[in-house]
Amino acid sequence: MTAHSPWPHPPAMADYHATTDVPVPSKAELLQALRSSRDEVVALVSSLPPARLEEGRYESGWNGRQILAHIASIEWSYPRLIDIARTPPSDESAPPTRAMKGGNDSYNDRQVAKREHMTVAELLAEFDGNRAATIAAVEAADEALFARRIRSAGGVVGPLALVFHQIAVAHVLGHARDIAGDARHHG
Repeated sequence: MTAHSPWPHPPAMADYHATTDVPVPSKAELLQALRSSRDEVVALVSSLPPARLEEGRYESGWNGRQILAHIASIEWSYPRLIDIARTPPSDESAPPTRAMKGGNDSYNDRQVAKREHMTVAELLAEFDGNRAATIAAVEAADEALFARRIRSAGGVVGPLALVFHQIAVAHVLGHARDIAGDARHHG
């Protein structure tokens, strides 16, 4: 739990797919969480000395700047969750979903590699611009969609509002805290 939100914020690499014991936020609560998490990510990353962002953070070899590239690169995809909720399920027992081209790890590696040349300031600007688009998409979406059960490309299942919160808030904050090297949140 954080001061900004009543929902837990697990480490980025933890099993954030489990959504059964987490309360479903309202659209207004989701918007507030998206704004406050954006502010926290920007403040946290901006406060770090550049050398800290070049230190390794994950066993896979990603350093802080590469984790930031991941955060910036995936942010554009979150409004697609709304598109998934608008799609009628092909099978009533299975929630609508979309698959990631090449799988999750392959997609992430490609997106991080595309941003290898970018500075921290450029990555934060990309994240901030993409988060603004995410917030605008949530604001424009019909309230009823947020109760619709979906499955994200990464496998998170639940009502759209909860899936959105788990991925765009909890997952992103977990990564930002990993960048800072916060041992309490490292995945």
